[in-house]
Order: sequence, then C-alpha cells, then structure tokens
Amino acid sequence: MSVRPVLKIVKGQPTSDGAGVRLTRMLGTPQAQMFDPFLMLDCFDNDQASDYMGGFPDHPHRGFETVTYMLEGRMRHKDNTGREGVIGPGGIQWMRAGKGIVHSEMPEQDQGRMRGFQLWVNLPASLKMTAPGYQEFEADSIPVEARDGGVSVKVISGATDAGTAGPIGGGAVDALYFDVVLPAGTVFEEPVGDDRNAMLAVYEGKVRVAHDTVESLSGVFLGRGDTVRVEAVTDARVLLLAGRPIGEPVFWHGPFVMDTREGLMQAFNDFQSGRF
Repeated sequence: MSVRPVLKIVKGQPTSDGAGVRLTRMLGTPQAQMFDPFLMLDCFDNDQASDYMGGFPDHPHRGFETVTYMLEGRMRHKDNTGREGVIGPGGIQWMRAGKGIVHSEMPEQDQGRMRGFQLWVNLPASLKMTAPGYQEFEADSIPVEARDGGVSVKVISGATDAGTAGPIGGGAVDALYFDVVLPAGTVFEEPVGDDRNAMLAVYEGKVRVAHDTVESLSGVFLGRGDTVRVEAVTDARVLLLAGRPIGEPVFWHGPFVMDTREGLMQAFNDFQSGRF
C-alpha cells in the first residue's frame, strides 16, 4: 500500500456567484486553478435567505459537466430544452452541458438553510460537442456504505473497493465522488488507483492527512499513490473526488470550457447568436 501524500492544502475562498449567492470556492481560485479533470468546486451554506434567494438565473454552459449535490434545502432547475426538476436534500444532479445549454438554478424555498456543492468536471475534446444530458437521483437512491467505528461513505459516483456502487457512472474520466462521515478518532482508507488524480474537500471538522492537519472548508490535493487515508481529529465530513486526468489544453472563460482558443471564441459567438 502506498498512501498518497499531500501536494497542497488550500483554504476555500469566500465569494459570490449567480445573483449574489454567497459561497466558498474550494477549487477554481488563483491558489488552486484546476486539478485535472476537475475545474471548480463551490460549497454553499447559508441559513439567511437573503444570501441565497437570488439564485442562479439563466446562464449558458458548454464543454463540461456540472454536478450539484444538495445537503439541505431545495433547488429548482430549468433549461432551454423544457426540462425542469427539483433537487432536494441528499439529492444529486449530474448535468452534461456538452455542445451547449442555457439553464437556471433557483431556490425552491424562501426560508431555512441552503447547503450543498457544485462541482465542474471537464470533458475531453471528443465529448465537448455532444448533446446535453442529465443523471438525477434522490437521496434514497444513493447508497451509503457503513464501516467500522461509525464511518460511513455515501457513494455518488463510481464504486468503493468493497463494491458499493453509486447510481452515477464515472463517465469519461471514471470519476469517484464519495461523501465520507468520520466520528472523531476514526480513520477512512480507500484504494484509489494511481491513474487518477485525487483530492479531498473537508467541509466539517478537522482531519489529518499524511502529516498535515486540515481545517474545515479546505481543499487537499493529493500526490501519487494507490490509497487515500484520512484520520478524523474531530467529528468530520469530507468529500473524496478522483478522476482520470484528460491531459488536454484548457481554454476556459466564464461558463465555457474548450480545448482550443478558436473553440472558446466560437462558444461565445454561438451563444450570442442564439445557437444554444
């Protein structure tokens, strides 16, 4: 067993997006611009409606996938194909923007806590212009693997070494997306092949990874190895994200992520010309 070392720890950056939604950006900042194949990771956690009610009005995407995971609250999704739905507590939506989509994500509530994550996953050039599509699952469709000491692993995408498989396939990058709960003093270990990049997003409590102590709302970028190991200093919750790097050029501006400068400019032209 070769435990993955820590390459870098980055504290999440408070910011806002959409129509003033307050959030913490854990990937996609000047300190952590991307981690192939992952582009951006936002954590939103607001119990004041004024911090989330503006939501994310109509906006375009092309060339990548968005993954919305709700912990608390409800978010309504609508797009320009006529599709509409609500992501509730514990639910997941994995959307492929592909060749282009215009959508909105708006709170389906006017009080209470709104808490969750949005992850952006890059697509290889061969899939950037495919048709948009969705995988959506409610909380009771997402398995939770119980481990010794009260550790639990919610498997959203991919499968654990013990064989618990999430409802969402890993797609082009063979992604793993686990939500791990660790009581204080427990350890989480999981084999993750050296052909994947792997990172942790600590969003509750304090953990130890290799020789480093990591506070809440921090991203941990891991080096080469075949096993991820996390020790809980306090009660903690951590996302484990892993995927095979694409290794292609990335031309990214705003809501468009392409593999050439020409493709990026074409995305802007197509959107402005109403071709989404």
